[in-house]
Amino acid sequence: MSGEENHWPSFPLPDTPVVLRPWQPGDADALFEAASESVESVGRWLPWCHSGYRREESEAWIALAQAGWQQGELFAFALFDTESHAVVGGMGLNQFDRQHRSANLGYWVRSTRQGKGIAARAVPIVARFGFETLGLVRVEIVCAEQNLASRRCAEKAGASYESVARHRLVIGNTPVDAAVYALIPSDLGQVAQS
Repeated sequence: MSGEENHWPSFPLPDTPVVLRPWQPGDADALFEAASESVESVGRWLPWCHSGYRREESEAWIALAQAGWQQGELFAFALFDTESHAVVGGMGLNQFDRQHRSANLGYWVRSTRQGKGIAARAVPIVARFGFETLGLVRVEIVCAEQNLASRRCAEKAGASYESVARHRLVIGNTPVDAAVYALIPSDLGQVAQS
């Protein structure tokens, strides 16, 4: 990690060997492995995780994620297992609305680590980063209405269900309705920054 990247945050996930940290170039093989095993589950909802996914796509994502941190447009975290050195998944803040100080929070967990509450534990950490470090007052989680695992994760993380937005997402060129959840600072016991 270069000196410039040293100021980037890292957060341990309580009661796990998992840490949330920005993507690093050395993660490409681990990301490729995680994505390749997860095409059936993750790929159903996130088209970037597709059959034929190539290692070069992992490298391109990591480069994009690092540029996003530097430009303040994308704050993408790897969920990284410090014991196995495996990528467990990814999570991040994107789609910023600067005027209204809000952003989207997205996440995915590799197939073999799903159902263990990892994402639900990580969501409040990333939301808190958004509130405390980026000055956000609202973090939205938007997932396909039929994506029950992601919806359960949002609920377990303490996000409030607000609505179903018609044709809110496009998955594989098909518009789909999406469940909209949100976190605000008071959901995490915080006061919104002025």
